[in-house]
Amino acid sequence: MTTDSGTEVEVRPVAGRIGAEITGVDLAGDLPDAAVSAIRSAVLRWKVVFFRDQKLDHTAHVALARRFGEPVVLGRRGSASPRDVPEVETTADRLELGGRYGMDHDEWLRRRRHSLLRGWHCDHGARVDPPAATILRAESVPPYGGDTQWSNLAAAYAGLSEPVRRFVDGLRAEHRLGVGYQPRPGEDAYLRHLLDHQMATEHPLVRVHPETGERILFVNGYYVEQILGLSRAESAHILQMLLEQATRPEYTVRFRWEAGSVAFWDNRATVHLAPSDLVTPEHPRIMHRVMLAGDVPVGPDGRPSSPISGTEPGRW
Repeated sequence: MTTDSGTEVEVRPVAGRIGAEITGVDLAGDLPDAAVSAIRSAVLRWKVVFFRDQKLDHTAHVALARRFGEPVVLGRRGSASPRDVPEVETTADRLELGGRYGMDHDEWLRRRRHSLLRGWHCDHGARVDPPAATILRAESVPPYGGDTQWSNLAAAYAGLSEPVRRFVDGLRAEHRLGVGYQPRPGEDAYLRHLLDHQMATEHPLVRVHPETGERILFVNGYYVEQILGLSRAESAHILQMLLEQATRPEYTVRFRWEAGSVAFWDNRATVHLAPSDLVTPEHPRIMHRVMLAGDVPVGPDGRPSSPISGTEPGRW
C-alpha cells in the first residue's frame, strides 16, 4: 500500500495464523492517515505486528499510541519508568525485580511460573476492562535470549470442536491477580502485597471482539482462577485443556528483539509469554510500553464482565 507521501507500506506475515512485520513507516514521524489505517487493519488481522529500526523516544511513543486510542496512565509504576511521561512504563526486569520482595529475579519467576502454561497472559487481565492494545519498544536487549511469544486466541477458539465451542460459549471464569503463585515458607512479602492489592473480575470464557466480531477464547495461565459453576476438579481439567489449546504452537509467533524494535498487539485477542531465559545480567533488557484503554468484555450471550474486587472501568 502506498501512502499519500509516496511511502510504500508493506505488511508481511511471519507465521501462519499470527504476526506480521510492517516496513515503510517511520513511527516517530507524522504518520499519514493511510498508514495509521493500514497498521490498524494489520493489528486486527494478524493480532501482533512488528517494526524494526525505529527511533522512538518516550514522547514520540505516546504520540504514536494516541493515533490508535487513549493511553492508560498507571497509578503505580516501577522506579525505572520515566517520571515526566506517566503513560510510559519501563519493564526492565532485572533492574526492577532483583531483590524486590526479598527474592532475586529467578526465584520470583519460579514461584510465578511453576507450570509450563502459567506465564502466558494478557496485560492486566484481572481488570474489568483490560487494555485494548499494547505498544512495546526495545531500548536495550541482550545479545541472545529475551524473545517474546504471542498466541492468537481467535484461532484457538476456531480450532475447538463445535460441541466444545457450544459448551464454553456460555461459561464465565474468575480472573484474579496472583493466581498460581507459590508462597515462600514463613513470611512472604509478595504474598502480602497480593493480599493487600486484591483484584478480581468475572469474565466470559469466550469474549466477542468489539471490532472484528470474532469469538475469542478468553483464557490465560496467569490470571484465571476457576470456571464458575463447575467443581474445582472439573474446572481444573477443562482449564488445562483450554490453556493447551490456546497456546498450541500453530497459533503462536516468536519475536527476536533488537534495539529499536517495536511490537504492537491486540491485547483483546492474544496472550503472550515474556521471556524467562535472560541469562546475561551484564546486558540489561530495557523495554518501554504504552497501553491503550480497553472496554469491558462481552460474551456471546451479551453479558459483560463484572468486577469482583479492586477494579472498575476506566479507573487505574
